Amino acid sequence: MAQTAELEVRRRKLRFRSWHRGTREMDLIMGRFADAWLERLGDAELNDYERLVEVADPDLYDWIIGGHPVPQDYDTPILRRLRAFHSGADVSG
Repeated sequence: MAQTAELEVRRRKLRFRSWHRGTREMDLIMGRFADAWLERLGDAELNDYERLVEVADPDLYDWIIGGHPVPQDYDTPILRRLRAFHSGADVSG
């Protein structure tokens, strides 16, 4: 039970941080993704998403739109899912 409560706290914090990035474009990209996906993410995926939330908006935006190559240590399934979500691809997986 405590683990479930802790997971919910993590998700709430991530949702807030996703919607309050600093630039409106990233608020919309990250916030909509968080609303659609956070409840379905497990612990490892949440860890990867938390790392992405820490990336500066210009860098993360460039990775999402394909403007710059994604550094290998950030090229995770969660970033690929975020990119697909932003592009409108089916990411129901």
